[in-house]
Amino acid sequence: MENQLEETLQKAMEKYRRTAEMAARDGIIPYKSEHGKWITSPYDGNSWWTGGFWSGLMWLLYTYSQDEFFRDEAVRVGELLTAEFRSFRYLNHDVGFMYLLSCGAANKLTGAEQAGQDTLHAAHLLMGRLNPVGFIRAWNGDSQKGFAIIDCMMNLSLLFRASRMTGDPRFEKAARIHADTALREFLRPDGSVSHIIEFDPETGKRVREHPGQGYCLGSQWSRGQAWGLYGFTLAYHNAEDERYLDAARKIAANFISHIRPDGLTDCDFCQPTDEERIDNIAGAIAACGLLELETITQDAGYRGAALRLVDGLIAHCCDWTDERCGVLTHCTASYHDDGAGRHTNIVYGDYFFVEALMKLIGKDPMLWL
Repeated sequence: MENQLEETLQKAMEKYRRTAEMAARDGIIPYKSEHGKWITSPYDGNSWWTGGFWSGLMWLLYTYSQDEFFRDEAVRVGELLTAEFRSFRYLNHDVGFMYLLSCGAANKLTGAEQAGQDTLHAAHLLMGRLNPVGFIRAWNGDSQKGFAIIDCMMNLSLLFRASRMTGDPRFEKAARIHADTALREFLRPDGSVSHIIEFDPETGKRVREHPGQGYCLGSQWSRGQAWGLYGFTLAYHNAEDERYLDAARKIAANFISHIRPDGLTDCDFCQPTDEERIDNIAGAIAACGLLELETITQDAGYRGAALRLVDGLIAHCCDWTDERCGVLTHCTASYHDDGAGRHTNIVYGDYFFVEALMKLIGKDPMLWL
């Protein structure tokens, strides 16, 4: 099995060694791949939330191969992302995704001092989104002052990192405030999680749940479940609070119960049975979270479930041709809105696929911590 994992990772590295040159030549941050070309973000230019995954993917491949091309490409994109500090107005809670995997990774892997300062800059931006009534505000729209989303559990690692870097507890305390609210308001009794909760921005009282990118109100958008699984696992890694570990285990049990027989992941676990809508990004994220849970708990069942997901991706969803610049197929951004991609290759799917492979062979640099 390990030989297959190494072979898959080697093939991914070789394909990206060819196709990443196209992104470097064009000076872009790829979002998805179709018809042999890289396509940039659908909204907000280089402030779109997924830009850090390209840099993070390059850092993973550099760690694996020691090929300086990947390091240089990661740094190139990191510079494009830090330029977005000046425009600012499109940045939101996803500065964790954007900067932890770009300048945060650069600082961790090379010790670059400016990359460390840029990481702290992003952490200050994220902490500035904390509403003291109990949550980190997700987006910037006038009608979204009270919106918080499960995805933000992943971004909290940026705040924990900042407290370790500076010795200043404010960042960690902000992360804990949001994580405690997510634990109370997002986690459902069955181990599933909500995607979007709206709070009263003045009082912090829960107003309503929104369906977000899932099938319907109260359903289980699979990527949201994966964000919750991995996000609470990372919160435990950072804070060592057993409540976060218990939440991660509950979400993991629910996710595992919905893995398809072929190892793939439906876009929403409550979607109609006659609807073929798959989101393999969710499966790749969940595999990473499950492998970290195994590390924490020494429960081999988590590794077994992660292998079911990774095996499904390798068997059914890896494109090694030149039809796509990336690898993973059947990535879907949202259940009802195909504008950001349906059943296509999306870069952050490849990021988590490669991260899962790196974990399985024992070479993951763990860019989230």
